Amino acid sequence: MYGDCRGEWVDESTPVNPKADRALRRLDAEQQLQAWVRHQDTELVRLRVAGIYGPDKLPLQRLRAGKPMVAERHAPWTNRIHVDDLVQVLQAAMVRGRNGEVYNVTDGQPGNMAAYFNRVADFAGLPRPAVIDPSAGEQALSAGLRSYLAESRRIDNRKMLRELGVELRYPTLEQGLAACFSVR
Repeated sequence: MYGDCRGEWVDESTPVNPKADRALRRLDAEQQLQAWVRHQDTELVRLRVAGIYGPDKLPLQRLRAGKPMVAERHAPWTNRIHVDDLVQVLQAAMVRGRNGEVYNVTDGQPGNMAAYFNRVADFAGLPRPAVIDPSAGEQALSAGLRSYLAESRRIDNRKMLRELGVELRYPTLEQGLAACFSVR
């Protein structure tokens, strides 16, 4: 929802600037919920969730298919949250989330998107994706992946940790991936 921030850190006070279709839909959903809440006797806590990963939500099919990726030096910052930690945050938000507040839901350890694919491949024992030049992305990468590659930001999770009192089980990608592959 924050749009391309050129790799800068963002928090809940950062103005939203969505450009990608998925981000525009998320902002529209937030606005519709806010309008609905104004006419109801209820509360609203907004969670802006980073990329979700977990045992059944990894790019294994993409890796097995041998689809390429841009080099790490060209890939943007990306943010993620392990599905088990997301569940913890959802539960905490229902109990401790303050009405009207926004919380960024992420592990707080942003990484490089290409490095993410490489680490998943390493953990899965699969070959790392072939590296392509960003200019080749138009033909070699899906529209969805290209939209992710067009945005770069590092999302701060301190408000979530502080106000919701969450202690993440998987605060790093390494810990999260290790858990994903230990259940297989």
